Amino acid sequence: MNWKVQKKSTLQNIALIAFLALLLFSPLGTIVKVQLNRIFAFSPTTITATDQKKLSNYQWKLIDADGKNVSLEDFKGKIIFINFWATWCPPCIAEMPSMQKLYADYQDKIVFLFVTTDSFEKANTFLIKESLNLPVYQSLSDPPSEMDSSTIPATYLIDKQNNLVLAKIGAANWNSDSFRKKLDSLLKKN
Repeated sequence: MNWKVQKKSTLQNIALIAFLALLLFSPLGTIVKVQLNRIFAFSPTTITATDQKKLSNYQWKLIDADGKNVSLEDFKGKIIFINFWATWCPPCIAEMPSMQKLYADYQDKIVFLFVTTDSFEKANTFLIKESLNLPVYQSLSDPPSEMDSSTIPATYLIDKQNNLVLAKIGAANWNSDSFRKKLDSLLKKN
């Protein structure tokens, strides 16, 4: 192999490695990952009625950004939308705008719990930067076993009868017409 061809090949390899490092380890990479997640985020589907489970435990303790302690028990009998997320998670960031739109329209009708392991300071800085006003919580105890996931984002929907009607791991379009219809249907049920 002649020297010019080898040098060109080496330079191409270095450029490819630099490009991949930029995508994987820089803010630009996060932006690209967020945009790709938004493109491929579809409307979530609910669990069929025969496969739904009742929550086994409502003793889950949380704290909000103002220092107020709450328990899942406080919301029993209501529709509860729970999202586990973090500021460093591109799929979480990707789905936040659709959640904000959903929250803006349903905040008085259902309970929203956006649970993070980030500090409240870091979460609030992120929310302000992204023009979001979602209610953020941190977990003080283990969530019910039906909501056990080592992956985020993880989102769960509990109906008024305490059934887990949706369990979605990964980004989704929460502001879709089909998901809104599902929420409206759940709100009409006793």
